[in-house]
Amino acid sequence: MFELRLADFECNAGDVLILREGDPETKEYTGRVLEKPVTYVIRTKNVKFWTKEEIEKYGFQIIGFR
Repeated sequence: MFELRLADFECNAGDVLILREGDPETKEYTGRVLEKPVTYVIRTKNVKFWTKEEIEKYGFQIIGFR
């Protein structure tokens, strides 16, 4: 399993990623949560999902977890 995120926070192998589901209509969390141990992190700036300013500031990280 992989998660592609803006690298605006520190994440390293061995961390636990807590994924909280949100409802886009209500802008509230649904209460569903996954906790996944991070197996590795790859950082890059070669993907264009966010604004140029955000990418330049943070770059990306691809997080692998079980």
